[in-house]
Amino acid sequence: MIRAALAFCLTLCTPQWADAACRQALALGLDVSGSVDAREYRLQLGGLANALNDPRVRQALLTLPGHTIDLLVYEWSGLEDQAVILPWTTLSDAEVLDDTIARLHSTQRRQTSPGTALGAAMQLGAEYLAERPDCQKHTLDISGDGISNFGPRPRDLRVGLAADPPGLTINGLVIGVDDPAADDSQQAAIGTLAAYYRAEVMLGPNAFVQTALGFEDYGRAMAEKLLRELDGTAFSQLVHPTRTDQ
Repeated sequence: MIRAALAFCLTLCTPQWADAACRQALALGLDVSGSVDAREYRLQLGGLANALNDPRVRQALLTLPGHTIDLLVYEWSGLEDQAVILPWTTLSDAEVLDDTIARLHSTQRRQTSPGTALGAAMQLGAEYLAERPDCQKHTLDISGDGISNFGPRPRDLRVGLAADPPGLTINGLVIGVDDPAADDSQQAAIGTLAAYYRAEVMLGPNAFVQTALGFEDYGRAMAEKLLRELDGTAFSQLVHPTRTDQ
């Protein structure tokens, strides 16, 4: 609590915030490829909605009136099979956030191709974020339960993505096995997938990979990831005072 209050106070006192109406643009890319069944789809959408409604996340999203978070959510699967389910929305107050949560809960699944075009999903997310040039920070989150098997390889895109928008951060949310007590081979599989995301997807300042133990755990993992990203927003903007006693 003390740490959060200090971050809030110091952030408000930082001159850099004066002209930043949008402190962070956040694009969330959700994997809806063939490996995600109807039940898992609902758990993913419901988990995201519940994460946004977590009291800690709500406070982090709304704690700086006038310096807002812009949020976009899109689904991805095959090379040319993506769709925006929440267009850019400025989370200016509790009512807008409640409407966003309700929209996610009511979203119905569409027909998608079975491919996992992760590189294309990253490229598209960066393009969406470039639509918000006035935001002070740009963060892309990619959720997925498998490696790319279609389209450009993520590793081949990372250098180009780092330039537009400038300072882009890409974080991953890896969805693994449902049972944390599963056998060693399943646990090894999630470790391998997390390592793949770290090597091929993660990009930029303070980037990280979060792990969910199956779609049942998605909401918890998403809430933790959002808190980490939004807390990082506050602390990354602190100006260190220049010493004058030398």
